[in-house]
Parts: sequence; structure tokens; C-alpha cells
Amino acid sequence: MRLATFNILHGRGLSDGKVDLDRFAAAVRGLDADVLALQEVDRDQPRSHQADLTAVAAEAMGATHHRFVATLHGHPGTWTAATGEDQPDLAAYGIALLSRYPVTAWRVLTLPTLRRRVPMVHRGTRRPSLVQDEQRAALAAVVDTPDGPVTVVNTHLTFITGWNVLQLRHLVRACHALPRPLAVTGDLNLEGGTPARVSGWRSAGRADTFPVEVPDRQIDHVLLDGDVAPRSEPISVDTGMSDHRALVVDLAPGRALR
Repeated sequence: MRLATFNILHGRGLSDGKVDLDRFAAAVRGLDADVLALQEVDRDQPRSHQADLTAVAAEAMGATHHRFVATLHGHPGTWTAATGEDQPDLAAYGIALLSRYPVTAWRVLTLPTLRRRVPMVHRGTRRPSLVQDEQRAALAAVVDTPDGPVTVVNTHLTFITGWNVLQLRHLVRACHALPRPLAVTGDLNLEGGTPARVSGWRSAGRADTFPVEVPDRQIDHVLLDGDVAPRSEPISVDTGMSDHRALVVDLAPGRALR
């Protein structure tokens, strides 16, 4: 099973600042993923041509099963927090999970969100600025692969230092009841070995994913629990769009990492 995670920046390319749906579809197709986790996904937004980016990606990769979960409703500048509703009808932004293999169960997991503005020092600056977080969620799917079922969880944690650790710990507790083997993936906004250390899950491997041009850190991860192991080291892929590289890894369900 090839698993990929990709923060798509609502389909925008950094080279021209545009959302090109054909370019987005080609990027997804090029990953050749059996299961694909997407973050920063638009649905019915003017900036992305009113497209359903989940549906565009599903057609491009041949995914027969897919879900979009809204974390924000409305449009940029007038966002309102979403409830994590599965497949909403109105304009929205959130995360998506797509699979070429049958999905036998879906589950939406809500994560704690910091409601107040907090000071934060960004990399390359000295003075803190006040930032406001957005609603966060995770989406789980039990995927019936040829090598047996695997539960895949996609999430996008906050960039606010410390709060992302709290969200990951909450996600670990929320995943206790999910079937194993388990693969948790997404833009975790945590660098290096921190996600594995905090969660107690195993990292599928290291590959720098951000920033896209010359990546010097890994904030997109695949974490494993139960009888599943990587067949090889993950790779980061510059798709020609977004500010992240996609992270791709081939997994072997039924093979525990020793």
C-alpha cells in the first residue's frame, strides 16, 4: 500500500500564485498513491475556481472511496469554525482522505482548538505577533487493502507551539479504540522526531518536506502502530505546487517493525 500525505495549499502554485486544476490533478496522479491524505483542501471557493478539490484528486488517482471534512465554513476573511461535518454542502475548507481500496468504516475525530489569540515568534523574526488558530480535526478510515485492513488517520495540527503537542496527545487517546494496524499521517507542524516521541508511535522514516524549494525540516509525517512497517524509506516529492513537498511511503501491512 502506497500512502502519501500532501498539504496542497488549496491547490496553489508558488511559482505563479495561481490555482491550476490540471496542474493539481497531474500532481496527485504523479504520486501514484493507493491512499492519499490531503490538508488545506478547498470546496466551492472562488480562489480555487469553485472546485471540489477532493473530487478532482479522486478522479486523478482513481480513488473510488473518499471523504472531505470541513474545519472552516465560508470564505477567506469571513471564516467560521465548522463542526467537522462529513461532506458539507456549503463552501468550506478542511482535510480529505482518498483510497483506491474499499473503505469499510469512516470516523471523524475532533481536536481541541485554542480559542484565544496568542503571541508567537515566527522563524526568522524576533518579535512575537498575535495569532489565531482555526478549528482542527482528524479523519479515520479502515481501508481494506490486499494485504489486510489498515486504519489510516489524516490530520492537520496547529502551528501554535505547544498546542500542537496537546492536540497530538489528544489524537493518541482518540485513536485507542481504532482497529490496528494504524497509520497516522498529515501535516503535524512538529519537526523531526518529536511526533514519534510524543505519541509513542513509530515513525515510518525521515524526509524533509518544508519549505518546498529547499526543504530543511520535516513537518509532514507518517506514524505507525501495530503490525505494519515501511517497505523502504519515505521520499519527499516536489509536485510543482504548494509550499510543502508531498511525503510518500510504501507500507507492508501484517509486518511489524522489529
